[in-house]
Amino acid sequence: MKPYFSIIIPLFNKEKHIKDTLNSVWSQSFTDFEVIIVNDGSTDHSLEKINSIDDKRLNIFSTKNQGVSQARNYGISKANADLIAFLDADDIWLKHHLQDLKYLYEQFPNCGMYCKAYEKQDGNILIPSKFKNIPTSKPWKGIVNNYFESSLINSIAWTSAVMIPKSILDNIGVFDTKITLGAGEDTNLWIRIALQYPVAFDTKVSALHQLHSDNRISNSNTNSRQFIDLDCYNKQAETNPSLKRYLDANRYAIAIQYQLVGNSKKANVLINGLDWKSLNKKQQFLLSQPSVVLRFLNKVKQILKKLGIQLSSFS
Repeated sequence: MKPYFSIIIPLFNKEKHIKDTLNSVWSQSFTDFEVIIVNDGSTDHSLEKINSIDDKRLNIFSTKNQGVSQARNYGISKANADLIAFLDADDIWLKHHLQDLKYLYEQFPNCGMYCKAYEKQDGNILIPSKFKNIPTSKPWKGIVNNYFESSLINSIAWTSAVMIPKSILDNIGVFDTKITLGAGEDTNLWIRIALQYPVAFDTKVSALHQLHSDNRISNSNTNSRQFIDLDCYNKQAETNPSLKRYLDANRYAIAIQYQLVGNSKKANVLINGLDWKSLNKKQQFLLSQPSVVLRFLNKVKQILKKLGIQLSSFS
């Protein structure tokens, strides 16, 4: 009998974190699942850590290092369940995460994506996520009215808090392997799904995004990353103002990263492709600053972050 969920975990050099991540899976109140770990050519002791685990629900596959998208896609190809949940090898689920996703799926069975609220964790600091036009007075679950508008501060969909029916992936495709080093392969998939299907969301927090983790692919050198091609959605954006604002917010975020490393050429390509009216005042100000000023402001931001003061240009 096939499991209710297949949990896909790409693994690359996470020996310090993978046991904690898996313990959060074994602790789930809903236990009808299989875990598919794709060891993406780890060179540390990650594989030894998971090989020591004796649980019939655990399936381990090893491949040569080809990146997180290829690892997730390989895991999807090995999945036996009709519902695919994703979890990165250094993030954490609260014990009710899968149970919540099951309830959400049963209540809204015809969606393309099922998303749970999450918090970011940096050491002992928990940072709540904020979503536009989503009720906050009490726990809420339902169909998101406008995915792109609601994702302008924090994304409704985050990889370690998302579940997607396998039939949806069969229909629209999986992660784009041309996007490398965590430079938007997940965002690309969320856009494709949200353009074609309703998205269900539950505001009850059940996942923790571990910002302090070492070896995150987002720490990779900006100039060596192949970012998402946002321009491929320009046609749809002509008749979808919310999508246009969402694409421009992502253009802004990538442009800032390029400016921080002094790559004004690639930053300007993105800046020239966006509508400044899509950005808020803080974003417009930052985007007009030279690299030296941005690096100084970023250092100040990191100092304040250590003092528990969180700053964001998206809110």
